[in-house]
Amino acid sequence: MPTTPHVEKHFTASESVRDVVIGMADGLTVPFALAAGISGAVAAVAGASGLVVTAGLAEIAAGSIAMGLGGYLAAKTDEEHYASELQREYHEIVDLREREIEEVEEVFRGYGLTTEQMAPVVTAICSDNKRWVDFMMRFELGLEEPHPQRARRSAFTIAASYIFGGLIPLAPYMVQHNVITGLWYSVGITLLALAIFGGVKAHYTGISPLRGALQTVSTGGLAAGAAFFIARLIS
Repeated sequence: MPTTPHVEKHFTASESVRDVVIGMADGLTVPFALAAGISGAVAAVAGASGLVVTAGLAEIAAGSIAMGLGGYLAAKTDEEHYASELQREYHEIVDLREREIEEVEEVFRGYGLTTEQMAPVVTAICSDNKRWVDFMMRFELGLEEPHPQRARRSAFTIAASYIFGGLIPLAPYMVQHNVITGLWYSVGITLLALAIFGGVKAHYTGISPLRGALQTVSTGGLAAGAAFFIARLIS
């Protein structure tokens, strides 16, 4: 009897998605809140839309550089940490061989294997230094070797996502001369974008798309609302 082949679908691009989420989340929220705050402060000023756009573009430029650099440095730190731990493990399997063998055995005990069951596996792992160190890095320390291009990719992805997200709330001000009209269009477009973004993010993280959409809309809406009303009160 023919059977349907089992195909496992696992999401493997978590680092790239994380970078997009970081960039888009701040890119949509921060310029949106800034534009709303400036709109509340300069609503009666002639050419206010131009001021909002200028300030927004300056913030997007600064924010994307800062976020991208932050992503780059974080990834480089991961690389340096991995290299340091790798070197340490190579030293330990030579200088503290018996203790390291016990640590391999301890990993297998955690999976319920008996001494007799694990003995040939432990011997096989410890017979090759590279295999042994790779095992310890993954199963003892929980570290995966970073991709050599990870830092640059992370910086570019975060910065590009920030720019893309940041231009969405500013777009209405670029075509509307009335700052309040631009604000309302910006609110509508940005909240819709936040809802879509939240739903897509939820799909990849395994939570309800509705819940994800509500979370991002609430966060962006509260930030923009607070900025607008504070600016109105001060001005």
